[in-house]
Amino acid sequence: MNDSILLTPGPLTTTLRTKQAMLRDWGSWDGDFNGLTARVCKQMVDLIDGEGTYACVPLQGSGTFAVEATMGTLVPRDGKLLVLVNGAYGKRMAQLTKMMGRNCEVLDFGETAPVEPNAVSARLEKQTDITHVGIIYCETSTGILNPVDDIARIVARSGRKLIIDAMSAFGALPLSAKTTPFEAVIASSNKCLEGAPGMGFVLARTVALEESEGRSQSLSLDLHDQWRYMQRTGQWRFTPPTHVVAAFDAALDQYREEGGRIARLARYQNNCSALIAGLERIGLRSFLPAAIQAPIIVTVHAPAHPAWNFADFYQRVKAQGVVLYPGKLTAVETFRVGCIGAIDADQINFAVEAIARALQDMGISK
Repeated sequence: MNDSILLTPGPLTTTLRTKQAMLRDWGSWDGDFNGLTARVCKQMVDLIDGEGTYACVPLQGSGTFAVEATMGTLVPRDGKLLVLVNGAYGKRMAQLTKMMGRNCEVLDFGETAPVEPNAVSARLEKQTDITHVGIIYCETSTGILNPVDDIARIVARSGRKLIIDAMSAFGALPLSAKTTPFEAVIASSNKCLEGAPGMGFVLARTVALEESEGRSQSLSLDLHDQWRYMQRTGQWRFTPPTHVVAAFDAALDQYREEGGRIARLARYQNNCSALIAGLERIGLRSFLPAAIQAPIIVTVHAPAHPAWNFADFYQRVKAQGVVLYPGKLTAVETFRVGCIGAIDADQINFAVEAIARALQDMGISK
């Protein structure tokens, strides 16, 4: 039985080679596995041009685990985080920060616009007690691409520290510590680097990690302790996701072989263009204008038809071997189609045909 094509923002379709890397069992304290972890971490730092200044701290769990660990470790207990929000993941960053008892405010731009640099500058000038700023690089709930470089320069000029949630952007969209000042960037194994789910990682300034001892209110989500323990022993503090790390190592080999970030982004851009053109051809409209659409995931307006029902539509498309994603907007009914993973325009076109057939079977025509 063939696997379905996962047109989701992660977990996503992986190659056979990546899957096969998970067939071996590893001892969690074994020297070979420690070497695997070290190799993966070095490659992560290299991807942001951060050698000598940044450290990679891997963490068991989903990307949200890594976001929560970052906020609880790098934001001081007497600090204040400003979260720049234009979707569900910005709201989640603010929610988890507040739940940890940190002082947190939100600057909300709605669900249809990117973060506006002038508004950020004005807020930072007005509120001198803000110490950190959090931003989502690509807001996956809609696909909005935020102007991270512009925001980073504003935050740096104001003397604040920027934390970037690059979950669905890392490895495809540009991000270099040489040109973009940031305190930390957060991502996970199962997005643009096309690994398996189960591991997040934080690339943080070593100075910031050194200063963060004792801040975390959590044992398992203490980035400082995880970093120090790995420095000292080469091991994870608690049971690591061994198979996921091995799959990620294999995925990184394939990433380099493909041509790295430039080639990965080009493939995703081609996927996104094919998707939007195909959807238009069958009478569906993407939610965002092209200028702010990241080539990661496309939010699509649901058909304005009395027969529309997402659950029914989803099952009909899935029966043809394609898995989509529900919408996450609060005001407009939508669904989402991912452009990332080990897929190309052929799989995208196949998916568009599956969508068209599903709509036709539901009695919803162009």
